[in-house]
Amino acid sequence: MEMEINWIAVGAAGLSAFLLGGLWYGPLFGKAWQRNVGLSDEQVKSANMARTLGLSLVLSLIAAFVFHMFLGASPELGFATAVGASAGLCWVAASLGIIYLFEQRTFALWAINGGYVTLQFTLYGLVLSLLG
Repeated sequence: MEMEINWIAVGAAGLSAFLLGGLWYGPLFGKAWQRNVGLSDEQVKSANMARTLGLSLVLSLIAAFVFHMFLGASPELGFATAVGASAGLCWVAASLGIIYLFEQRTFALWAINGGYVTLQFTLYGLVLSLLG
């Protein structure tokens, strides 16, 4: 069975999550995230941001593409956003939670990162449905 890929929807979905990440880890929760991972302002500023942002965009596009394959063509809005929220919270954030328990990371860090991935996949469902 051959699946038709809506590349515009995939691109828009990937870009939406990338932009959400900029807000989420910037003005919304950037300082709290930075504290919880133990990064100083100097460490953040010394990062190769072109590499980090470029690879983040590529990974967002890959995730959007695979989620599009999972949802199929033209998914219904309510279904697509519910599946996205469920995938983000119950698959990705729950998996992060298991890892964070063993790594003895904070609940706050889990909430920040788990909140992002939950909204990321919800956005994927929303955009893929609206543009599908």
